[in-house]
Amino acid sequence: MDGELFPRERARIAPGAVHVPDWLDADRQRELLEACRAWARPPAGLRTVRTPGGGTMTARQVCLGWHWYPYAYARTVVDGDGTPVKPFPSWLGELGRRAVADALGPRAASAAPYDIALINFYDGDARMGLHRDADEQSDAPVVSLSLGDTCVFRFGNTETRTRPWTDVELRSGDLFVFGGPSRLAYHGVPRVLPGTAPAGLGLTGRLNITLRVSGFTGAPPRPVDAPGGFPGGD
Repeated sequence: MDGELFPRERARIAPGAVHVPDWLDADRQRELLEACRAWARPPAGLRTVRTPGGGTMTARQVCLGWHWYPYAYARTVVDGDGTPVKPFPSWLGELGRRAVADALGPRAASAAPYDIALINFYDGDARMGLHRDADEQSDAPVVSLSLGDTCVFRFGNTETRTRPWTDVELRSGDLFVFGGPSRLAYHGVPRVLPGTAPAGLGLTGRLNITLRVSGFTGAPPRPVDAPGGFPGGD
């Protein structure tokens, strides 16, 4: 925030998990927001995700490259309008690779290209329960970018949804990367702080852009019951 006594510093939250504050400058945030607005329009636009048990996620979602639905991937919006998923742009993949190199070092960057984006929109009441991102066949680091309202991001352990965990404040422009021993750590968003988005951004609510490497060489695996919960972004 403007007027802070000390600038926020990058932090290693767990082995392989790093928070980099203010990674996106104001211009890059506005550019990414405009791209998200285009992606959110139909067809294959922003949707409410429904689980096999009849529940719904409070954060709405749009996908690029591969369409995620509980608990698998497809090339079409199988749980929505049935249209082909929007393409994953190469520039977004390059942004993901640069994010990993900046957060974890150049050697951590995946040889395979990033080819999935899950974009979640949170209004003031939206949440995301603790879950693992476990539906991909690649162990490449997950890249998370935040726009708009600040959230409390809860980063846990790889064994259980219970403690220990660390709560991190993610603000607009922040980067969070997790890979290596933390790639399958449980994480979620217990709270969004309404009205905290930068005034010049023009966004009410929070957008999270999560980038992943699928590792798929053909058709992705069929959906199965997912003990990991909602693997749908942060």
